[in-house]
Amino acid sequence: MADGNHSEPPTVLVLRRSPTIALLEPIVSQKFNLLKAWDSPLPQDQFLTTHARSVQALLSSVGGLPITAQILHLLPSLKFIATTSAGIDHVDSAECRRRGVAVANAAKAFAEDAADMAVGLFIDVMRKMSASDRYVGDGLWATRGNYPLGSKIGGKKVGIVGLGNIGLEVAKRLEAFGCSVLYNSRSEKLSLSYQFYSNVCELATASDALIICCALTEQTHHMINREVLSALGREGVIINVGRGAIIDEKEMVEYLVRGEIGGAGLDVFENEPDVPKELYALDNVVLSPHQAVATHEAIVALGEVVTGNLEAFFSNKPLLSPAVIN
Repeated sequence: MADGNHSEPPTVLVLRRSPTIALLEPIVSQKFNLLKAWDSPLPQDQFLTTHARSVQALLSSVGGLPITAQILHLLPSLKFIATTSAGIDHVDSAECRRRGVAVANAAKAFAEDAADMAVGLFIDVMRKMSASDRYVGDGLWATRGNYPLGSKIGGKKVGIVGLGNIGLEVAKRLEAFGCSVLYNSRSEKLSLSYQFYSNVCELATASDALIICCALTEQTHHMINREVLSALGREGVIINVGRGAIIDEKEMVEYLVRGEIGGAGLDVFENEPDVPKELYALDNVVLSPHQAVATHEAIVALGEVVTGNLEAFFSNKPLLSPAVIN
């Protein structure tokens, strides 16, 4: 349990100053003393060993250092990790469970923003907005005439992979556009009227587009493989705001280059910031640099969730958003 001494701000360890951590620093440091590993001249292992007995809480982000079993071993007093993302694939969950380290995620802090981006990418790919912008900007409208037709959004069957906080917000938006929502999730949501598919391949067969919103786990790694892409078909579109490695990226690139799926809107990639160069020239592909949750409002909401979870931990109260550790 947390130390109840409140004479000075509790200390929270941060291993690397990722872009997200940099944005959160001014918010979190108002209530907590951030122990910044990057400020120390010591090698990381030595730094962690120096603070091994005192560090109880750690703030972690996807763009920072993965929280491995080795790091956890060097921090025997650690009892809590606050993450800045909905997914916790950068944390060794099994080792946390073994050591009794609680983990909290970002919960709904930016579900709406991620959903906005997912639907925005879907509309962009279907209506060829980015490609049309380039067409006009390159002066081709005047010389080649009108741009090729896009596809209507309303009436499309859209399969959502992962109907959690983000997936539900995506579904809500798609309904407003007149789409039929289908989904795959860890379990069927009996309170919802959307059609459930336990098999992702069958979902792809029934869908005009797949929108990936699930977490990256051992079970979902490369879940969108050759079989699923073939089931999606030549007209099918894939959108990803989850994690890059949920899709077998190499296979997807081949399918796109050969015209065996209709298009893609991608905010995440397998080896960020490296993006397959074959995608650059494809007009039916829209690329975004992992920006789905990058809004001013999301950072403020995230700061509140992170601060609230840290306050709950140091006060021995229930966490606001405990992560499910598989």
